[in-house]
Amino acid sequence: MLVSVNGVRLFMDVANFGLVPDGDTMREKPVLLMLHGGPGWDHTGFKEAFATLSDVAQVVFCDLRGNGRSEGNDPATWNLAQWADDVKGLCDALGIVRPVVCGLSFGGFVAQAYATRYPEHPGKLILLGTAARIDFPTIFAAFERVGGPDIGALAESYWTNPTPEGRARYIERCRPFYRHRRDRPPPNLSRIIMRTEVALHFNGPRNEQGRFDFRGDLATLRCPVLLMAGEHDPIVPMPLAEETAAAIPSHLLRFERLDQCAHDVHGDDRERVFGTIRAFITAMHPPSA
Repeated sequence: MLVSVNGVRLFMDVANFGLVPDGDTMREKPVLLMLHGGPGWDHTGFKEAFATLSDVAQVVFCDLRGNGRSEGNDPATWNLAQWADDVKGLCDALGIVRPVVCGLSFGGFVAQAYATRYPEHPGKLILLGTAARIDFPTIFAAFERVGGPDIGALAESYWTNPTPEGRARYIERCRPFYRHRRDRPPPNLSRIIMRTEVALHFNGPRNEQGRFDFRGDLATLRCPVLLMAGEHDPIVPMPLAEETAAAIPSHLLRFERLDQCAHDVHGDDRERVFGTIRAFITAMHPPSA
């Protein structure tokens, strides 16, 4: 389904009913809006896994502007401010009030941009494998730690100077280290629509990925926040997750360190991750001051 938002049509899909029978009445579930990783990826890589949260929420997936099946071919609009405005605009177009917004990796950057630009809008915020800023030397050292010198050098080569060829090598050789559990099947990347040009526009220290920093803005958050980070994550190492946690008002934050996870936390420890998310969605949180 395509929905008009801020001058483009964004692709979105819904996993389940939002209004369900509950005894003699109908009960409305909260909306869980999922923001995918990337950029340059679509939503399908995590769709099957996160659709299982349909028991506690109406799960809505979208492809962000310029990504996947969504429109938006102007590189000038491939930035966190525009993507954040589109999250708000999509909610407005669909009549979604107080959404639970969940961002994975790059989707977590967008979620932070949205929640700090519109602090009164989200009902809750879930951040998985993401950080308030990127520190590339920390990332290169983490890849070397989990994969050895060759993997560390390959990660540094791509992130320092993103190219299509370097990105292909990175996906082939470095992305397997996004999982800590090697006995689990990796994601099927053949199903995903990849927009390499969007990734090259955003990635690297000379592009927005190297410039954004939400640490100061996170103090303005007004909603409960669940932050989950993998101890073995090479792309968002634990020190970056810890400084993100330190920037969020402590009375709003639940911070979960996952000792058996890398970047794809839901792939490494599905039971703990989804159990924690279910508990967070269904918990009755007091209103912020």
